[in-house]
Amino acid sequence: MKNMDDFKIRSYGRMELAILYSPYISPLAAYKKLSRWIDRYPGLRKRLEHTGLTKRTRQYTPNQVKMIVDALGEP
Repeated sequence: MKNMDDFKIRSYGRMELAILYSPYISPLAAYKKLSRWIDRYPGLRKRLEHTGLTKRTRQYTPNQVKMIVDALGEP
């Protein structure tokens, strides 16, 4: 992302958000990497699951995006 001020908390597709964090790798690799980061951050996966996140979820809600950004920082 060119300017960090451009990042907005909104709904993002899971690949879309992952690519923002890892723009120089394939979308699938970026998603797997973001998923590993979420798993490694203490309690983040559980908090996301309490908001309805499942393995089948294709879209992060604005609330879930905020949780991810609060834990990992802006992409």
